[in-house]
Amino acid sequence: MNRYILIFCLALMSAFPLFAQDDAPWQPLFNGTDFSGWEKLNGSAEYEIKDGAVVGISKANTPNTFLATEKKYGDFILELDVKLSYGLNSGIQIRSLSTPDYRDGRVHGYQVELDPSDRKWTGGIYDEARRGWLYPMTRNDKGANAFNVGDWNHVRIEAIGPTIRTWINGVQCANLVDDLTAEGFIALQVHSINNEEQIGKTIQWKNIRILTEDLHDYMMPSSVYAPEINYSGQLTEHEKRTGWRMLWDGKSTDGWRGAKLDEFPETGWTMEDGVLTVLESGGGESRNGGDIVTKDLFSNFELVVDFKITEGANSGIKYFVDAELNKGEGSAIGMEFQVLDDQEHPDAKMGIAGNRTVGSLYDLIRADNLSEVSRNGKRFSKDQWNRARIVVKGGHVEHWLNNIKVVEFDRFSQMFASLVEKSKYAKWENFGRLAEGHILLQDHGNTVHFKNIKIREF
Repeated sequence: MNRYILIFCLALMSAFPLFAQDDAPWQPLFNGTDFSGWEKLNGSAEYEIKDGAVVGISKANTPNTFLATEKKYGDFILELDVKLSYGLNSGIQIRSLSTPDYRDGRVHGYQVELDPSDRKWTGGIYDEARRGWLYPMTRNDKGANAFNVGDWNHVRIEAIGPTIRTWINGVQCANLVDDLTAEGFIALQVHSINNEEQIGKTIQWKNIRILTEDLHDYMMPSSVYAPEINYSGQLTEHEKRTGWRMLWDGKSTDGWRGAKLDEFPETGWTMEDGVLTVLESGGGESRNGGDIVTKDLFSNFELVVDFKITEGANSGIKYFVDAELNKGEGSAIGMEFQVLDDQEHPDAKMGIAGNRTVGSLYDLIRADNLSEVSRNGKRFSKDQWNRARIVVKGGHVEHWLNNIKVVEFDRFSQMFASLVEKSKYAKWENFGRLAEGHILLQDHGNTVHFKNIKIREF
């Protein structure tokens, strides 16, 4: 009995911070009476002080406005209470910068979203004026529903090393790993507005306090419903424990070969600084170095690949590839997550109803925004790194583009069979229904970059 009591006590100790949060050496960031230690940046929206709270007031004809700390912070735990009007988007900048050499002082960096709209992305993490959304609330329904519009809400932000985690009213929202910026100011945003109805709307912040010492003693435990999203290029301890492994090691050809070769292609591909690049060769399909495939076969898996295209580029990420099919000209055969410049490459306008655009199941199912209620278009930038995520569990398959679900289907369904019958794949028997297959990166004759290629099997 004593043994079980000891185990229970150890479990409790691991589930909660070592010390009570109220005993932590908190420091106030705002004194409640004036803006000492803060400065306004970029826009001309007004901030005032009322009943000990900072009140931001929306204003027409001004860009985003930021009330920023004069001091920079690296690792910290930040807590504050927030209240905002419906329809007025806002955010809390952390590890952010404003420098003359970046867009004439434009504030940029991590932003903890404050979103009163029906989208419900409060607590997610946006990279202001840089890469865009890093952690939308598309995979955390519990966190997405934690914010109460029109009421006071408690926000907690932990930025420790490359990990940034957020809580709204005690519910974990974001669990991000990213190492682009290690230090910067904290800022309170009043977002630019688009119509007269938004003029004069307010957002309020109060009880703003920060912790910078003994942070590991006061960290909150992570929750299983807030998945870790990692952009660092290295596996985290959590990823290792949950079965992830790097599918490409970032420096060698280990685990890969040419789709129609026994070894890795001697030309057409380069590896430098953790980036795998297929080189330009005039746009021909598999005519230079050729496609590359994993030596291993996969059946049930979650695959993540970061990719960056060049102007007018075409490529693809294929899965359930049978490398023995199509030994002649052209690409190896398998289901394809399309990688494409939709604006410049003519293939985007071919096929049926856009089923050859970026993120689509190529020539079969068009990529749509399936997990963001307030937006129809896909979130994609050809000037930035983008993330492809493919999940396969039995017959169920999902494509995710930049953490937005864009395709979902059952590869064993009658609907899928009907789509194949009307596509370019009709002549390939059992297409998309193999028990297992290779994963492939396509050489389509254009320069495309890949990195952070990792997988876990179920």
